[in-house]
Amino acid sequence: MDNFYAPGKNHLFVPGPVNIPEPVIRAMNRNNEDYRSPAIPAMTKILLEDVKKIFKTTTGTPFMIPTTGTGAWESALTNTLSPGDRIVSFLIGQFSLLWIDQQQRLKFNVDVVESEWGQGANLDVLAEKLAADRTHTIKAICIVHNETATGVTNNLATVRKLLDHYGHPALLLVDGVSSICALDFRMDEWGVDVALTGSQKALSLPTGIGIVCASPKALEATKTAKSVRVFFDWNDYLKFYKLGTFWPYTPSIQLLYGLRAALDLIFEEGLDNVIERHRRLGKATRLAVEAWGLKNCTQKEEWFSDTVTAVLVPPYIDSSEIVKRAWKRYNLSLGLGLNKVAGKVFRIGHLGNLNEHFPHSCTDSGGRRKHGITIEGVEAHDAEGVATWLDGAAGGTRLLLGFLLLFCFRLFGLV
Repeated sequence: MDNFYAPGKNHLFVPGPVNIPEPVIRAMNRNNEDYRSPAIPAMTKILLEDVKKIFKTTTGTPFMIPTTGTGAWESALTNTLSPGDRIVSFLIGQFSLLWIDQQQRLKFNVDVVESEWGQGANLDVLAEKLAADRTHTIKAICIVHNETATGVTNNLATVRKLLDHYGHPALLLVDGVSSICALDFRMDEWGVDVALTGSQKALSLPTGIGIVCASPKALEATKTAKSVRVFFDWNDYLKFYKLGTFWPYTPSIQLLYGLRAALDLIFEEGLDNVIERHRRLGKATRLAVEAWGLKNCTQKEEWFSDTVTAVLVPPYIDSSEIVKRAWKRYNLSLGLGLNKVAGKVFRIGHLGNLNEHFPHSCTDSGGRRKHGITIEGVEAHDAEGVATWLDGAAGGTRLLLGFLLLFCFRLFGLV
């Protein structure tokens, strides 16, 4: 039965949507309320101020739109640009590809800068384009901070340095869907003009809120942007901000209460501590993959993501079968390989409200040897170094994922 759920709790290790913390679930477990009552605008006002903190901005204006990351993309583009505007956009994986497709369908003139999947954005090409654009025909740079399909993180600080070096006024539009609230992100310091994320990623909420933050420069651009926009029009939100009611459309009351609880958890831990926790979990996952004798899809350490790891499998293995069997036998959800890397990688999501005290069996070499686990054609390495690093630097991190993955390999006949 293909649709049969394995018994037990679902172990969600996709790079979004992610596990929802119990306090957030409890906060959302409530009846509907009138969003025009005094209580909801009062809560929304505080939420908007608090949301700015996760972008690390004091000057940005946030918009909480009832949508997904895809809607947030469209919001960023249509509020700041006009059809025919020239933009530079980096293609490094499936989600940057989808954003480029949206840009082209919205009739922008897109300079696509493509890299091999597993590599970061080619910023040398960006430098060449900025240097050659003496009349400033380029109106925006669009870049995915963290490409979820390949586990690649781009260097936004360098993009800003290039724009400043060439004195170029192009807007910097950033997809931070799988990075904001998990990776280092500094909207003001890096001069990001529009940043966006989705509630189902590091915020650890259900899907349904696309959060967009616009710089003063981006808000100024709305005055001349001629793209058609209705549902995503920031001006509608700004009108209601002035009225103090905040919502031009009906929001999900339950998601607002969930967002309040999610932000409280983040601020209680401390945003910088959250980012550091993701760094530790990311490194632990990569070390585990190395100990298994497998390779990271991401080709250089400087591009490694701390929210998702795309694991390359040997060419004689279909990674989709590993994902399928993990779900059918163990109720374990892993990310499929997408598009060019379909069947070649599986993706481990390690973002959101994950702690550092999962069961002990994950990366320890003793457990590996005990089960006699080897993969034909793959040289497995001694994982003592992994365990040592985890004990010393990560407070004894053990990923349940590793334990279950090893059983998946055995089940699939790879061990």
